[in-house]
Order: sequence, then C-alpha cells, then structure tokens
Amino acid sequence: MENQFFVDSEYLSPAALEKKHKLETDPSCRKNHMEYLPGMEIIESDVCQQVLSQMHSFDYSIYTARDVRAALEHDTCSVEDFKALLSPAAEPFLEEMAQKARMETSKHFGNTVYLFTPLYIANYCENYCVYCGFNCYNHINRMKLNMEQIEHEMKVIANSGMEEILILTGESRVQSDVQYIGEACKLARKYFRMVGLEIYPVNTDEYQYLHECGADYVTVFQETYDADKYETLHLFGHKRVWPYRFDAQERALRGGMRGVAFSALLGLSDFRKDALASALHVYYLQRKYPHAEMSLSCPRLRPIINNDKINPLDVGEKQLCQILCAYRIFLPFVGITVSSRESAEFRNGIVKIAATKVSAGVSTGIGDHESKYSGKEDDAVKGDEQFEIDDDRSFETMYKDMSGEGLQPVLNDYVYV
Repeated sequence: MENQFFVDSEYLSPAALEKKHKLETDPSCRKNHMEYLPGMEIIESDVCQQVLSQMHSFDYSIYTARDVRAALEHDTCSVEDFKALLSPAAEPFLEEMAQKARMETSKHFGNTVYLFTPLYIANYCENYCVYCGFNCYNHINRMKLNMEQIEHEMKVIANSGMEEILILTGESRVQSDVQYIGEACKLARKYFRMVGLEIYPVNTDEYQYLHECGADYVTVFQETYDADKYETLHLFGHKRVWPYRFDAQERALRGGMRGVAFSALLGLSDFRKDALASALHVYYLQRKYPHAEMSLSCPRLRPIINNDKINPLDVGEKQLCQILCAYRIFLPFVGITVSSRESAEFRNGIVKIAATKVSAGVSTGIGDHESKYSGKEDDAVKGDEQFEIDDDRSFETMYKDMSGEGLQPVLNDYVYV
C-alpha cells in the first residue's frame, strides 16, 4: 500500500519515533501476531480452521461463465456457487446477480430498510494500525466523553427519532475500560430500543457483563482474514493478535449477546478472499449458533487525518456491488449493512437490491452531534474522526430519501416482553 504510514509528527518524542520506525521496518521488533497475550481467553472452536481452509484453497481464476450460470440457476447457493459468484468470471453477470439478489431480499425482508446511527464516545487507542486515523502514533485531538456528555449526545440523537445506536470507542482498555462502556450501555438503554457495540474484543464474561448492561449485539471488523497481511498492518497493541480477534463474535454469543456482525475492510488485502472469508465466518457460526442474529458489511478504506492517500486498492463500486449481491444470494436471511463510507447514490441503489441496513446522521468524531444535528457551531472541545465519510445525510433526510425510493424505513423491529 503506497504511503501507508502516517506523517511523522513533531509531537512524538524521539523515543516514540524510534520505536515507531523500528516497528515499521524491522519485523523482529514486533510480537508474534498469532500468539495470545496474558488475559486473553482461548476458546475451543473449529470455525477458524473451516474458514481458513476454504479461503486458502480459493482460486477464483478457475471459475468460468458456465460455473456462474449454474450458480445463478440453483435454488440454494452452495459454497462452491458462492465462490463462482465472487470470481472475475461473474462480473459480466452482474445484472443477473442483482436481479436474483433483489428477489431474495424482497422474499425475506420485503421492502424494509433499517436505520441506525453510530456514537463514538472515545478515540484513544493503544494499537498501531497503519490505515486507521485513531492509531496511537497519529497526532489527532483525543477525547473521551464522560457520562454526562454521553447522555447529552444520546438525547440529541434520540430526539431526532432514531431508535438504534451503535456505541464505538477507540481500542484502549486504559481509557475506555469495560465498566465505562457498560455504563454507556445503561444510558443508551434509556433512550434506544436497540444498542450495539463496536469496541475492542473482550472475553466471554466481559461480553456477558456488557449484555447485562443493555447491549444487544456486537460488531467486530476482522479487517483482513489474511493473517500474513494482517501482521504487516497491525504493528503494535492487543489488536495485533489475529486469532483473538477472529473468535470475538463467538465469545460474544457465548456471553449472551443476541446478535453479532462481521466485516473485512476491503482494500487491505485480496478483496475476493476477504469477502469469501467474511461470509463463511457467518455461515459456519450460524450453523453452530442457529438462534443468533447475524449480519454482514463490507466497508472500503477511506482517507484519514494525516494520510489522504489511503483508499481501496482495487475495489471499485462494480466489485463492491458484486460482493453484496453474492452475499445476499449465498446468505438470504442475513442482514447486510452499507455504511456512510459509500456515496449516497450507491447506498440509494444497493438498498433496493441487497442491503437491508444503512447508517444515518453519521459522525466518526467525538462529541459533535449537537452541532451536526442542530446546524449550530459550539465551543465544546471535540475529538477528531476515525475516517472521512462520503454520505453525510441527516436521519431526517435519509428517512425521506428511503421513503422516496419506495422503501419502508424501519427504526426498530424488536419487541421486549
């Protein structure tokens, strides 16, 4: 990836600069990315082996137009069919794939589209991930909201009509410990019917605690399922441990979470193999935990503070559409989320074909929902954003746009008894 590392900051001490450069240039200075750190729970599971076996053997160059036609004709999409639909041979069949994906979406989800918004409550991070604006060596305005500030942000969001929130933090246990996140979940339960978490991976008992505090589901980005490539992108911190991150969703389900969400960040490695692995991660876990709600997303890289060169390597909108259609055909019952990383035009189109959930009123910064939702600037200190978004439509605008596309916006589909 060209220009993948951040501009060296004058705010870094000479010792920090030296450590950063050693991590970048000398692999021997980096810890084994497959070795668990103290305190990390190890679970016995065969899901990882199944996913990696399929991913490593996936040679998408061998699939032909005949394979793609056969996959589209089958009533049930097998793993082999799914591989064919992800292959370059399927690109000329994108219209047929879209038609079949649209039929499956309509069959299982009708014309509904679910709306939610993310709330970043802290942007401190202890990892050095070379593509992320929050990484510990990037000079940005850091901020952690206190409970009063979190509740204020939640009130602003809830007053807009939103009923589902996704709480996010940077990956720092020191600044955003599990108890802090749990208290945020308790506040969220006062204002929202659905509460999701996108935080650093934790152990089963900690997921259980967060569920008891009010969290319904957990989202974890594996980033890339290519462990060798992962090693070159995650140079320092707990996030560097690839297998612990892989098993996060299963630990969350064992901890009682109702749902889990999966994703690779397309553009970090071979996007076709990452797309295959993401879906198979869902596929195998769904068979192991049939009661669980599962969803997929496939965000692409976006520019970040101090590095506007970071963009998807070879994943155009056509390829992204192919992946989303293949997801829907292979996993017809699974929700598919398309984030505000993508353009309004793309999201307006894909929700009529394969996607079932979109974010609205999005900010990836800290403490700025008041100004974003009211349109009024304030003097409050704010934390910098994780990445640039493309679709900045408000909740109200998104709701109207989805209705105008002939869709039925849904704010909540879960009833507590």
